Amino acid sequence: MKINVWNTILQLSKERGVEPQVIIQAIEESLRVASTKYFTRNEKIETYFRPEKGDLRVYAVKKVVENPRNPAAEIAREEALKTNPLAKDGDMIEIDLPAETLGRIAAQAAKQVIYQKVRDAEIEKIYGEFAPRLGEIVSGIVRRFEGPNIILEINKTEVILPLREKLPDEEFQRGDQVKAIIIQVQKGPKGLQVYVSRTIPKFLAKLLELEIPEIANGQIEIKDIVRQPGERAKVAVISKEKDIDPMGACIGVKGNRILAISKELAGEKIDIIGWSANPAQFAKSALSPAKIEQIFLVNKNDKVLQAKVNRDQFSLAIGKKGINVKLASRLIGWKIEITQE
Repeated sequence: MKINVWNTILQLSKERGVEPQVIIQAIEESLRVASTKYFTRNEKIETYFRPEKGDLRVYAVKKVVENPRNPAAEIAREEALKTNPLAKDGDMIEIDLPAETLGRIAAQAAKQVIYQKVRDAEIEKIYGEFAPRLGEIVSGIVRRFEGPNIILEINKTEVILPLREKLPDEEFQRGDQVKAIIIQVQKGPKGLQVYVSRTIPKFLAKLLELEIPEIANGQIEIKDIVRQPGERAKVAVISKEKDIDPMGACIGVKGNRILAISKELAGEKIDIIGWSANPAQFAKSALSPAKIEQIFLVNKNDKVLQAKVNRDQFSLAIGKKGINVKLASRLIGWKIEITQE
């Protein structure tokens, strides 16, 4: 049977980013599936499909015998003569699907299977592209909103920025460019879904790596990050080189480096903290921007410290809604009690 689908296959291949051979295999499989309505005896169905030449055949091969015992592989000579007038016992003959039946199958039943196969190939292609990029920062365009979630387009693929992964006061419009970090790539009933985030500490870590060469090349190490997304973050750093000031390098001249990152995070304040193995020293730095007069060890077993500050530093040490002291406590792993002198 002659068919003209080669141009359609090439167009579909280009539109979906799927190799033509994948589509050809999908069509062949769809024909096998649909042909079982005609070949009803569990025959082994063969296809011959050369779309570039317009050739299509679907057939079953059977052996001619006098008394068939296996209808799937054998055919009676009397029946075989209807297909091939020269057929004799022992011959292997090819029984073609009738042209009118083949045409109907190619036009109807094949469509759904082709769609599914192409969709599966698309999913595998996207999975192969995004799964190795977990933890990587990507940039996408806001395309639409689905309930509270934002749908971004990245390399012609739609990814999801859930409400919980967006900074609290951020507002986006269609067409906005948005940076985020890939946190999940999963296959499910709805196909492949890629999730991104702007709130996890690793997003801030990756932004710091992009903005600060000394972090990117390993001269400065980020020991830990804690965040109250959109409000405040504390980053503990340590230098691997004696002549590099880790805090100065991260902050930059006139604060230009850290301000660029803060701007990306909708004004989130970022405190760069010098890491220390000494809990008291670390706590003193972690309570920045407040100036701490003294740090006392209250209970080593329960990991409790007390920080004494001047009255004018008390609210700064506590922070808005207690955020500063809470983040400092999380960063060092000790409870910090703030008292005034």
